[in-house]
Amino acid sequence: MSHDRGKAFSGGDGSSSGYSSPSPTDHHEQQQQPATPSRYESQKRRDWNTFGQYLRNQRPPVPLSQCNYSHVLEFLRYLDQFGKTKVHLQGCMFYGQPEPPAPCTCPLRQAWGSLDALIGRLRAAYEENGGAPESNPFASGAIRVYLREVRECQAKARGIPYKKKKKKPTATTPTSSSSSSSGRGGGGGGGGPGNSDRDSSTSSIMHFS
Repeated sequence: MSHDRGKAFSGGDGSSSGYSSPSPTDHHEQQQQPATPSRYESQKRRDWNTFGQYLRNQRPPVPLSQCNYSHVLEFLRYLDQFGKTKVHLQGCMFYGQPEPPAPCTCPLRQAWGSLDALIGRLRAAYEENGGAPESNPFASGAIRVYLREVRECQAKARGIPYKKKKKKPTATTPTSSSSSSSGRGGGGGGGGPGNSDRDSSTSSIMHFS
């Protein structure tokens, strides 16, 4: 009997007329099913496993309890070999150009934004896996200094300043009496927000090679 109800609920007979509400047992089983982790949680788990594997591959292997900020810095440098962001060297003719016209032999690196997000996920994963906040190596000041230096270096090498995108001014509802005057009065100022949006959007674009 329960088999027939399940078949009707799933539409196994090809019709909707056989629908019946799930039994309390079915509802209980649905509640016990684990929720699908979010994209952030899945990525955080993968990052944590990758870092753990990196520590185990060291010679000698490094226990997580003995991990410090120096191991984290070495891990970030290790990840550069898998980067996809072209970072021009100072001797390159394209140094400081956001859109170089031709390819060059400069190395690929991990983008600063990717490293910054990675550290945020690993910092949270460390404490979720039993690590004490006061001993969190991912929250070390040395890590913040390193990320700041990477950001500044990449900004100069690629000619792309890292600036937060400015918020657009709140648009006011035009009225019949003030729409024409505000339009004339805002004509000169209208170029200001337009320029700022263009500048900020340009600064926020990262060109990946």
